[in-house]
Amino acid sequence: MFEISLKIERPAATVFAYLQDIEAAPRWYSAVESVTRLSDGPVGCGSRFVFTRQIAGRRIQNTVEVTEFQDEKLLTLASVSGPTPFSYRYRLDRDGAATILHLEGTISGDGLGGPIALLAPLASRFFEQGMRANIANLKRILEARLGPDA
Repeated sequence: MFEISLKIERPAATVFAYLQDIEAAPRWYSAVESVTRLSDGPVGCGSRFVFTRQIAGRRIQNTVEVTEFQDEKLLTLASVSGPTPFSYRYRLDRDGAATILHLEGTISGDGLGGPIALLAPLASRFFEQGMRANIANLKRILEARLGPDA
């Protein structure tokens, strides 16, 4: 398990709106090539998506479900199938006009198989480093938008 916290100079509503646009993840999440929505209606608990990612030169897919959803406060994505089981819990705290984004993550490379499986014990540290870069990218994108509520 790993934890990352980062201050984003945007209101919680803006940060949460961007996070809950799960199909936009490839814009800020470097390993994600595409996200395909499997369920209809607004994003909420039970919504499902297929994440197609590149990991160690291999294209893999995980079916992902929203398991926690509290508007402007909490969003948890957990894989329900696929070779890299993971859970990402995004919690938002207001800090004046800014937002503190907390990410609690767990991920495993146990299902990768082949020679890459030898790296499974190091997967959590590898994925944590990647997520630090991804969250920093999310911050850059959100803070670059014009206007305080953009």
